[in-house]
Amino acid sequence: MSRTILMIEDNEQNSYLATFILETQGYRVHSVPDGLQGIELAQTLKPDIILLDIQLPNMDGYAVAKALRCIDSLKQTPIIAVTSYAMQGDREKSLDAGCTGYIEKPINPDTFVTEIEHFAARPSLP
Repeated sequence: MSRTILMIEDNEQNSYLATFILETQGYRVHSVPDGLQGIELAQTLKPDIILLDIQLPNMDGYAVAKALRCIDSLKQTPIIAVTSYAMQGDREKSLDAGCTGYIEKPINPDTFVTEIEHFAARPSLP
C-alpha cells in the first residue's frame, strides 16, 4: 500500500523534483502551490505526511502548520518543513509552529526519502 503525501510548495521546479523522487519510491503525491489550498486539501485527503514549504504566497508555512494542527483529524499527521530558511532559529521556529521535522533546501535526492521517513516515524504532537 502506498503512502499519500501532500506537498504544499509554490516553486514548480522544487515540486517536480520532490514528486519525481517520492513517486519512484512508491508514494502518491498531491501538490498545491499555497497554504490555503493545502489546508483545504489536507482536510479531505487526510495524507499520511505533509511536506510544507515555509516561504509561501498569501500565508507563510508557519501559519499553515499552526492551522493544520488545529484540525483534529490532522493533529497526528507528520508535517515536515522543507525550506530554504536555514538561519539560526529557523528550525526551532518550524518545530514551534507544529512541524514534526525540518529539511533544508536544496534537497539531497540521495537522502530525501530517508529523511522524510525518519521524521514520519516520529511521534507527532499530542
